[in-house]
Amino acid sequence: MKKSFILVINPGSTSTKLAVFNGLDMVFEKTIRHSSDELRGFSRITDQFHFRKNMIMDEIRKNNIDLQAVAAVVGRGGLVKPIESGLYRVNEKMKNDLINNPMGEHASNLGALIADDIAAEIPGTPAFIVDPVVVDELQPVARISGHPLIPRMSIFHALNQKAIARIFASDRGRKYEEMNLIVAHMGGGVSVGAHRQGKVIDVNNALGGDGPFSPERSGGLPSNQLVELCFSGFYTAEEVKGMLVGRGGMVAYLGTNDFREISRRAEEGDEKASLIAEAAAYQISKEIAAMAAVLSGNVDAIILTGGLAYQEKFIEKIRARVKFIAEVAVYPGEDEMKALAYNTFLALSGQIEIKDYN
Repeated sequence: MKKSFILVINPGSTSTKLAVFNGLDMVFEKTIRHSSDELRGFSRITDQFHFRKNMIMDEIRKNNIDLQAVAAVVGRGGLVKPIESGLYRVNEKMKNDLINNPMGEHASNLGALIADDIAAEIPGTPAFIVDPVVVDELQPVARISGHPLIPRMSIFHALNQKAIARIFASDRGRKYEEMNLIVAHMGGGVSVGAHRQGKVIDVNNALGGDGPFSPERSGGLPSNQLVELCFSGFYTAEEVKGMLVGRGGMVAYLGTNDFREISRRAEEGDEKASLIAEAAAYQISKEIAAMAAVLSGNVDAIILTGGLAYQEKFIEKIRARVKFIAEVAVYPGEDEMKALAYNTFLALSGQIEIKDYN
């Protein structure tokens, strides 16, 4: 049997996306959504492995997808050690780093683990990751935080930011490597990156308590008050971490991580929902302006992407604050599935290198 399918798995903070590509043509796509109630029972992200894999396999069976026709399984890259941009084969060192997560916990850690587990059931089928969230292109000055024990790190939505930036450049008849762009990925987490001629030279740590808050993350918090909370005696370290990632941000204020519901409540006159949505747009706008300073005001365009970009009124709140900097382009959702499949297709056809994780 000739294998031509690429199975793509993309675990996010509030969803698990899967798709099947025949070459570069998507032939199946499904988004499995997870409520905060469903995920509350798991103390660690990696504890969700069987829960998410079983849901994926159920969809594969329901839709009569022939796994034996799969040439490769590719997962969204997680919090491995900082590495250069590219496609990597999943190996034991990578899985060990993702399970023990020395770089931190994130839903994308499950991408390689699930991809490898499924690929192991298909003889001769490899598992890959592409452009994980720890792609590191920071300029040296961006690593300085204010204390040497706490350096700034590059953890962001690298796959989507890079893919959307390239699509935007192509749409304008230009090369990504020749442009200065600010890309704001707005989903379960929010990352805003300064792209200077193909390199992300500065970006907020979207996972580690930096930058704007999001549907389920607290973002940057006043440090003294956070220290007092940590040592109050009322919360364990894991409980505080949960407040920062998973149970922070909009879900802490409003009891839901569903921005569609929050937007609906705001439109129906819920003053608290309206204020929190306004504050999210406000904080994202401030981060965009900060990245404009990183690029010395030389900005070709600002790109808004991710799930939150589907809400037009929210986008207009941001546009109104940052349009003085540069053109604002909107690419709702993300192109991560296509980017994962495309890079895998190039690797299988020998057009790009398959890298080893060491």
